[in-house]
Amino acid sequence: MPDLDRQDRLVEELAGRLTPVRRLGAPGRRAVLWGGAALALGLLVLPFADLSGLHARLGVTDLRLAAIGAALTAAAAAVSAFQTSVPGRAVAWALLPLPPLALWLGASGLGCLRAWLAPASGIAEAEEMRGCFAFVMGVSLPLSVLLVLMLRRACPLRPNLTAALAGLAAAAAAAALLVPLHPHDATATDLAVHAAAIVLVIGLNGLLGGRILDGSRGGEAG
Repeated sequence: MPDLDRQDRLVEELAGRLTPVRRLGAPGRRAVLWGGAALALGLLVLPFADLSGLHARLGVTDLRLAAIGAALTAAAAAVSAFQTSVPGRAVAWALLPLPPLALWLGASGLGCLRAWLAPASGIAEAEEMRGCFAFVMGVSLPLSVLLVLMLRRACPLRPNLTAALAGLAAAAAAAALLVPLHPHDATATDLAVHAAAIVLVIGLNGLLGGRILDGSRGGEAG
């Protein structure tokens, strides 16, 4: 009986040290919070926007659809990342960004075929294309870091997939925020530069972000 008493006291002592765990918010709500941070970042760059040129470019159907597709891809990929980060959620959530991604890529590709539809737009110079690449990478970095930090507490079972979706969300958001600052028409070379930046962001997120998320899962398991 003394042993049982000691065990009871030990259990009570250990239970007294436990701290309540704050429940994670719903994936959709957390995605909205991240989207709010992306919009706040957009407000910071708004003073540098070419608003008159933006109005002319958005008057062209494929440019407008590409911008909408990028924004919807960012939102859908963020929701997918949060959904796949929760153990037990269906991996099919990873397919959610595919329709807006198809719209984004398809409309962007059409932009290469019709320079004559936007005669007021200029052709990108090498310096401008480097600036676009730097903008996508620079904006994607803080958005990626924030998203991975928000995903860590969920301990995803597929960390690389979740991190890659986070990279897609960050890259698409950066591309959408670039639209008001984009002073020229879409060309094949320009889109190739954008695509290279986006693929690089997704790859780095899948590799580095996946390790961070996998480490958080291992820490919880330990």
